[in-house]
Amino acid sequence: MDFRLSAEEARFQHEVHDWLVANLPAGWGTPAYRMAEGPEEKIRFARWWQRRLYEGGWAGLSWPKEYGGRGATPLEQLLFAEEYVRVGAPAMIDIGVGPALVGPTLIHHGTERQKERFLRGILTGEEVWCQGFSEPNAGSDLAACRTRADLRGDVFHVTGQKIWTSYARLADWCILVVRTDSQAPKHHGLTFLLVDMKSPGITIRALVEMTGVAWFNEVFFDDVQVPRANMIGELNQGWTIAITTLAHERSGSAPHARLQGEMRDVLALARRLLLTTDRRWRQRLAQSFVETEILRLLAYKQVSDIMRTGQPGPEGSCLKLVWSETDQRMKEVAIELEGPYAALARGSSRAIDAGCWQHEYLWSRAATIYAGTSEVQRNIIAQRVLGLPRE
Repeated sequence: MDFRLSAEEARFQHEVHDWLVANLPAGWGTPAYRMAEGPEEKIRFARWWQRRLYEGGWAGLSWPKEYGGRGATPLEQLLFAEEYVRVGAPAMIDIGVGPALVGPTLIHHGTERQKERFLRGILTGEEVWCQGFSEPNAGSDLAACRTRADLRGDVFHVTGQKIWTSYARLADWCILVVRTDSQAPKHHGLTFLLVDMKSPGITIRALVEMTGVAWFNEVFFDDVQVPRANMIGELNQGWTIAITTLAHERSGSAPHARLQGEMRDVLALARRLLLTTDRRWRQRLAQSFVETEILRLLAYKQVSDIMRTGQPGPEGSCLKLVWSETDQRMKEVAIELEGPYAALARGSSRAIDAGCWQHEYLWSRAATIYAGTSEVQRNIIAQRVLGLPRE
């Protein structure tokens, strides 16, 4: 593989850099800048920043131009993500799953009317989305969905429960997988719906994570009415639609970029603590650095595959498995570097870096669970990538 950028790719990289530097909020990245706090404030900021990206032509980078995107290649998308982290631009996760998951799913499977109704609002940040996939006692087994939707005339009546739904309290819309045929085999009889989160019959309860933050929620549906016009694809064929969503969720464009940025911060932490001359710590840091480089190469391979095939495939599970476990090991190194100070809570007056690594360590525990557990990813790799038998 030739890692050298062409003149056009280098020009694109510089364009990204220059625009980000010129458009970041005034004072961004300085100690004087007040960061948004709490889910509500973070979402408000994320909506503003998403709109700014949209107006600059950087939202929905890889979306087709006819749907408001830029029509960028997968490699350009990767270069954008790398430069985005290098500059230290605002985290994209706070805007919800709309740009990364819902938009691509609608582009692949939605009707023209659905695309016209929803895509622009996703790009501009006007509408925030959440993902209603996981259920109690099902976890990563999406096909075990028990939330029912009975079709009466042109209206689905939805009853059931979803759990671990990020942004649900703040979301305008939800992509929802429901069971519409209880007699069908496990992976059949599912339907993919778009649900207005202001619909009567929806109850949302916040779930406080061990980080102390309440991004997660459990969502209850009590005879929630959803127009048939909000169905994506065909009745009882929702599994195919969900697989498209999961493929985009698990592959990502450049998960290595964020980890490489955090790796630089871990190395800076080790230098400040005067631990870089200790041969044992040098080995631990070198191992973590090597793992992030392996992840970068794997991300480039994934992009090459997408450029060749036109869409993410099951190989995305390899990327998800590697980055999630690399993420956890890196945060463990950061915590161990702090020694006894690692026991201090985030925000404590004597906590190193205001306790940010304690928060990151706790949050990283979720990395091998969301978007499909590591066990699920290994099964996908074994069966769909390596072609191994189920038994």
